Parts: sequence; structure tokens; C-alpha cells
Amino acid sequence: MNDGTRQFALLPQTTLWQELHDHVASLNGVVITNFMTDGITEAWIDFKYRGHSFNINDQFGDYWFFVDDPNCPDEILQKVVNHCERLLKK
Repeated sequence: MNDGTRQFALLPQTTLWQELHDHVASLNGVVITNFMTDGITEAWIDFKYRGHSFNINDQFGDYWFFVDDPNCPDEILQKVVNHCERLLKK
């Protein structure tokens, strides 16, 4: 991305962001660092996992996943995606 981050996943918004927030927080090793929402249409979930900073936001009916370090190992990205798919790909 222009800001140096890497978009690494796009998953359907099949549940509300509150439930996704709690689900992300349940991944062993995740620390939620920030959570912002307008309370109606948009939310940002920021977290750290295995030494990397991530954020998720909802746009156009999907959750967009970003990592600050574009060189973050694919193994770590896949763990985040696999965990969230268990909730979102119902």
C-alpha cells in the first residue's frame, strides 16, 4: 500500500465487528492495541501478534486485513487468516 503496509487478506463481513474483535483477541499471543469505531458503519481493530502490528477494518461488506511490515512471514499471516476464517467463513 502507499503507506508501506501490506494488505494480505479480504474476508466476508459475516458477523459484526464486536464479535470479530473478541475472536481476534482469543488467538493465543494477540494483544489488542487499539479499537476504534463510529458505532454504526465502520471499525478498526489494531493488534500485535508475534512481534508484528496488524489492523483490520470493514469496507464494502468485507474485512480488510493489513500488516505494518510488508515482509512479515507468510506463516504468521496465515495463522491470523486461518483463525479469522473459522469465524467469518460460516
